[in-house]
Amino acid sequence: MFRRADELLRQVLEFDAVCWHTADPATGLVNSVLSDDLGLGAFEEAVRLEVWADDLATFPKIRRSGFRAETLSRATRGRPEHSVRYREQVAPAGFGDELRTVFDAHGGMWGCAAFLRAPDRGPYLARQRQLADTAARHLGRALSACHAPPPEAPGPGGSGGGPAVMVLGVTNRPIAVSGPAEELLARLADPSRTSLSVPIAFAMAAEGARRAAAGLPVSQAKIRVQDRDGHWFVLHASALRGSAGGEVTVVATRATPADAIPLYLSAYGLTAREQEVALLLVRGCDTKEVARVLAMTPYTVQDHLKSVFAKAGVASRRELIARIMLGGLG
Repeated sequence: MFRRADELLRQVLEFDAVCWHTADPATGLVNSVLSDDLGLGAFEEAVRLEVWADDLATFPKIRRSGFRAETLSRATRGRPEHSVRYREQVAPAGFGDELRTVFDAHGGMWGCAAFLRAPDRGPYLARQRQLADTAARHLGRALSACHAPPPEAPGPGGSGGGPAVMVLGVTNRPIAVSGPAEELLARLADPSRTSLSVPIAFAMAAEGARRAAAGLPVSQAKIRVQDRDGHWFVLHASALRGSAGGEVTVVATRATPADAIPLYLSAYGLTAREQEVALLLVRGCDTKEVARVLAMTPYTVQDHLKSVFAKAGVASRRELIARIMLGGLG
């Protein structure tokens, strides 16, 4: 999907390189990277800046602004050198302006992208930023649909026998790795090769733990990431106390229903009310109980159910429950 979007947007946005990411839809934290233009030879620095730098036009700030796209030239009012990201990454790599977009849909952030252009192209135009904003809305919907559970349950995923545990050093290189973790590293490998020794999701989790240990605010203590078979995993990271080397322990476990089901319901494009109805169904409530809990009539509940079934591609409550319970957790 990202490569098809590249084909459609490159000429109209007039960029020379792009870096695509998927994200944990619940937190917006980046959990994969794809770029056919950039070498990503110093990607650990990009991760560090993303977690530690209080910069302009970051993905979280763009998301909080209510827009889906922003440029460095606009955010800095024509003074991109005011951005640490521009000084340490964009300019040294030979680029001028940067256009960032966030792919929000159905209450979650499913991915994001950074579009870079050569200095001689000048700053991005207002119409290009607006076009990117519109495109990001459609990309968010398409990307969320990619994360819905498949019609038939996939085979059991890896690391089903217990948590995957690893200790990462200060540069996020593995110091100690459990057997399940070795398998999981391969399952969650980034689409593009980077200078990181682990997938970006692990590095982001580790840097977040170090930031928390330093007493700085962090958005979340865990990152969700989906493997190529549609299974969700949750990464928890914690800095080791008394460690002089900045070691961090990362524990990855298969997502529980509480972690995964809200993501699947959002991926189907359900409204907030439809998600509430669907969650009560999963908990075993019948129509009357749903109506009582949500203070609506049984007829209204039935209308919501029809919409839920249509969006999820099922014909009954049993099929819906089987799809979201087994489609990604089996």
